Amino acid sequence: MPDFATFEQYYKLADQLIERSSKEDIAGMARLLAINVAHYQSQYGELPLEDTLTMISTNMPNEAQIKMVSDGLEILVGVLGTVASGIGEKRH
Repeated sequence: MPDFATFEQYYKLADQLIERSSKEDIAGMARLLAINVAHYQSQYGELPLEDTLTMISTNMPNEAQIKMVSDGLEILVGVLGTVASGIGEKRH
């Protein structure tokens, strides 16, 4: 069974990182995630966006939905943390 406490922790951490991030950091994160989605789609086909939108708006998520959202938040936190910390930026 997915751990709802883990989901809540990632959700709170994502909110904290978003609050501390600049507009440029958020834009960088969005670009990296868009590239990852595009790569996934080129390998496995188009993502069913309507299913995802329905899932995130539900009040009573099932176990699979909790797991998927937790995994997504973990990715979001990792990418935003990387972008915000400047890892991979060219140093002058």
